[in-house]
Amino acid sequence: MIPMVDLKTQYLQLKSEIDAALFAALESTQFILGPNVSSFEEEAAGYLGAPYAVSCASGTDALHLAVLAAGIGPGDEVITTPFTFIATAEAICYAGATPVYVDIDPRSFNIDPALIEAAITPRTKAIIPVHIFGQPADMAAIEAICIKHDLMLIEDCAQSFGASIDGRMTGSIGRLGCFSFFPSKNLGCYGDGGMVTCATEVMAEQVKVLRNHGSRVRYHHHIIGYNSRLDEIQAAILRVKLRRIDDFNTGRRRVAKLYSELLGDLVTVPHEDGKGVHVYHQYTVLTDRRDAIMAKLSEKQIASAVYYPIPLHKQDVFAEKCSGVSLPIAESVAGRCMSLPVYPEMPEESVRIVAQTIKGAIVG
Repeated sequence: MIPMVDLKTQYLQLKSEIDAALFAALESTQFILGPNVSSFEEEAAGYLGAPYAVSCASGTDALHLAVLAAGIGPGDEVITTPFTFIATAEAICYAGATPVYVDIDPRSFNIDPALIEAAITPRTKAIIPVHIFGQPADMAAIEAICIKHDLMLIEDCAQSFGASIDGRMTGSIGRLGCFSFFPSKNLGCYGDGGMVTCATEVMAEQVKVLRNHGSRVRYHHHIIGYNSRLDEIQAAILRVKLRRIDDFNTGRRRVAKLYSELLGDLVTVPHEDGKGVHVYHQYTVLTDRRDAIMAKLSEKQIASAVYYPIPLHKQDVFAEKCSGVSLPIAESVAGRCMSLPVYPEMPEESVRIVAQTIKGAIVG
């Protein structure tokens, strides 16, 4: 069997360090906003080249708190991509704002900057590009649009920890950056976890207040906040893994390179434009033979998945507001995309077995 991701192998490789970090955290009995949390925030900010980093309970919370810290609320519009997990849009809606979807680039699957300005209205307050599958969005073009129209730039980096473009890490380019540490992510903990990177101390302090019941001083609350704190045990795990993130991403890129060499004549493989470093949270191809390929892979006990089968503007929850909206590239990609197993420790032999199975499904 070949899984989508093999968390056990990674744990066993790091077992002595992770176990030691866990036992130390347990013995300290400082479980909420303890020293591992503050140290992880400093270390992650340093790695990313971000002025500030504030951890929270999940990637979805990171997006929600970032949207609130940006001052976005009812009546506002936020431009984003339809080809992403629903959390991106949920965060906008939580704040009472409206997501406005712009079609994607057919090669990168990221929001197409050439289409953004046509979607801007007097109500537009921000743009949230998603670095989908670990491929950095065209941040230079999007940043220029934000500057021109005085819009807040918020990065959804849930899938792109360690990715970079034009020499800058994702999460350090926008005013705010949002990360997920869900276990299967490039940098994953052993539960839920998230983080917001911030360009200013003011925004960092706002996120800290929002994550902790609207409080700066215990039992003093000047705004309505939330309970969204990364726990000390998860922070301890993340500190160990952060030291290996470049190795993890190099491993993913190794797997992706071999896939592309073996599959380039059979399917449309992921595109790299040379401007950025893709970290392959997912290795996603396009094919008109998706059902046949997935059936053959399943027959051989090889995992595969479709991220994402329904673009957000076609989801039932947005059907009324997006009635009549046509985003043909996102719709086409959703109908043809499929993701293959990819993880840092994946053996070359497994990659070759996956590729051979796909070839068998296509050419017999």
